[in-house]
Amino acid sequence: MNDINPQISLIGTRPVRPDGVSKVTGTAKFGNDYDLPGTLAGKVLRSPHPHARIKSIDTSKAESLNGVHAVVTRDDFPEQDFGYVGPARTQINMWHMTRNVLAREKALYEGHAVAAVAAASPSIAAKAVKLIEVDYEVLPHVIDVDEAMKDEAPLLFEDMIPRGYEPEATKPSNISKRVEFAIGDIDAGFAEADVIVEKEFKTAAVHQGYIEPHAALAVWHADGQGEVWCSSQGHFVIRTLTAKICGMNIADLKINPAEIGGGFGGKTIAYLEPVALMLSKKSSHPVRIAMTREEVFRASGPTSGASMWIKIGAKKDGTIVAGDTIYKYQAGAFPGSPVMNGCLCGLAAYNPPNQRSVGYDVVSNRPKVAAYRAPGSPIASYGVESVLDIIAKKIGMDPIALREKNATEQGAQMIDGSKLSHGGFLETVKAIKDHEAYKTELGSNQGRGVASGYWFNGAGESGATVFVNADGTVSIASGSPDIGGSRASMAIMAAETFGINYDDVRSTVNDTTAVPYTHVTGGSRVTYATGMAIIGACNNVIEDLKGRAAKIWDVDVEAVDWSDGHARPAGANVGEFEPLSLKDLAAGASGTGGPLGSTKAITAGGQAPGFATAMVDVEVDPETGQSSVLRVVVAQDAGRAIHKSYVEGQYQGGAVQGIGWALNEEYIYNDEGKLENPGFLDYRIPVASDLPFIETVVVEVPNTNHPFGVKGVGEATLCPMMAAVANAVADATGRRLTELPMSPPRVKEAIDGRSEAEL
Repeated sequence: MNDINPQISLIGTRPVRPDGVSKVTGTAKFGNDYDLPGTLAGKVLRSPHPHARIKSIDTSKAESLNGVHAVVTRDDFPEQDFGYVGPARTQINMWHMTRNVLAREKALYEGHAVAAVAAASPSIAAKAVKLIEVDYEVLPHVIDVDEAMKDEAPLLFEDMIPRGYEPEATKPSNISKRVEFAIGDIDAGFAEADVIVEKEFKTAAVHQGYIEPHAALAVWHADGQGEVWCSSQGHFVIRTLTAKICGMNIADLKINPAEIGGGFGGKTIAYLEPVALMLSKKSSHPVRIAMTREEVFRASGPTSGASMWIKIGAKKDGTIVAGDTIYKYQAGAFPGSPVMNGCLCGLAAYNPPNQRSVGYDVVSNRPKVAAYRAPGSPIASYGVESVLDIIAKKIGMDPIALREKNATEQGAQMIDGSKLSHGGFLETVKAIKDHEAYKTELGSNQGRGVASGYWFNGAGESGATVFVNADGTVSIASGSPDIGGSRASMAIMAAETFGINYDDVRSTVNDTTAVPYTHVTGGSRVTYATGMAIIGACNNVIEDLKGRAAKIWDVDVEAVDWSDGHARPAGANVGEFEPLSLKDLAAGASGTGGPLGSTKAITAGGQAPGFATAMVDVEVDPETGQSSVLRVVVAQDAGRAIHKSYVEGQYQGGAVQGIGWALNEEYIYNDEGKLENPGFLDYRIPVASDLPFIETVVVEVPNTNHPFGVKGVGEATLCPMMAAVANAVADATGRRLTELPMSPPRVKEAIDGRSEAEL
């Protein structure tokens, strides 16, 4: 039973998902499914060069083409002030943002948007963009993060002075920012160590792998107001960014959420929305733009590739005494990699007393990175957890036992000086340790790897509206796009709060005019934070219902309780009254005060971090270097699973993405700085035939700050996966690969002895 609320009956069940029928039957409307009378086709002209100064743009030939209604360039958008705003981990610079939407002084990556047209048909639009003449001064480019940091590297911004140095830096660089965190005495910590392992690792940039490309339909109304339909993880954020880029008041823009064919963090940035809206303004027609798959790869953000140095010291008994790490993350063409997250997450599952972590945010000539499931943490976990695996082998300790011994607990000192607010990590380690899979024997050329990971989990701003219909059914609306089952989880929590059936609740995601501001669906925040808003609004309605029951019974409101969907007398001394159901009170609402409803806007705090531990078995073919995944078990602390099937699905999805990141996936650039694999035929994500069934263990250590014990579950499972696979490959081959992906040629090279041995 739930320690928070022992009356729970719906939490943890598996009811039918509200969006299931529409998606199965094909009636669900995604970003590119919306249409309006007179809609024009939009098309974007993109730079063929990874780095080039834009000397001039001539659109006259495109504008004169029959069927072309509008052309936009950099000159159609207002200039933005330069400056970083927002929390340190997620700062936004609108000067950068508007230049990512349409290039100004320079094209900074192949595929960078330079201009756009709106025409009567897609074919005319495609012909028109080819008529736009751009005079480029081609410049030297840099793709790799280590190369970009060198003094002689070509500069993307000639006036960018790195932030975060002491003393302050004075020379321009591709390093946008340096961050450093430390606790304890790092030198004294390593002096205590009996074994010290120091290694360098490298990861490639990888795509989030969402099915649906970016798409937007926009209309600029005659009264100066705008409206957009788009595929986004946060339509309120898209509204703010689009309004700012287009020089509008936020209140003059309405964003309608569409269904989302996957996001995983990649749909939290405005790409097409400002362009489509400005084309609509100039053409006086609605305009729809959709990226092709190739455009998605060339022009939207993957996650960072990275280079890192990891040094960890431990005693013979396995106690980790010191960790020193350096992370260099690709930001793409504009600053803003998740390197700070990597610094804070890498060793967070263990929190040794002596730590130092340094991070570099580095620009290079590739698309600006976007979030990807626990952004920054999986990269850091890959390096840290690989080194811990080596340490375990050096001291002859079971790798799960090493993690069990060092598992952080509530109240532990974090590297940023804060205290860990909640536990749950040790329970995930024990879940893997006790799983029957961990005790099975392995065959020839087979290996087993384990790893753990940490993610902050989010909270923040959320809004919701709840109202009771005349027949006693309940309608709930939130501002959180549903990409992981939030409509179902919101309905479950609302039904549980009221004490009614799940089937009596209808859950929707509403536009930016219908509910209060709600931050993005990301950071594993929605079930927690938007759930709190839903529960708060439900409780407001319940207080109203109690007041109306008190009026009917002619008693004080304090004499009325609410339980199991009924108003009930609070005690025997109140009087003999039959309980009034929600349906009863809804039917008579017009006579007791009118409509029943409430809107709740909150800035939630009190979220609990996410911990996960994974076990992976692989078999490596020594002849080809091919690694086959045989078995995967993932354990994550959910706090309390609201919809258990969705929770398990989140675990499985994170595991699959981590396997792809470890073995197959990477952006491949040629010497000309051009992407060579911009599509799923050449960018190899795992398919069903590559994978075993992903076994899940739902650990539940309730978060006491949430009425139903919720912790976020969308991201933490990805964090340990690359390291778990890498550790399994090392166990199978006796060789340690230090660069992802571990493609067959790289594994074969290691097996043949052309890389260093495991230890």
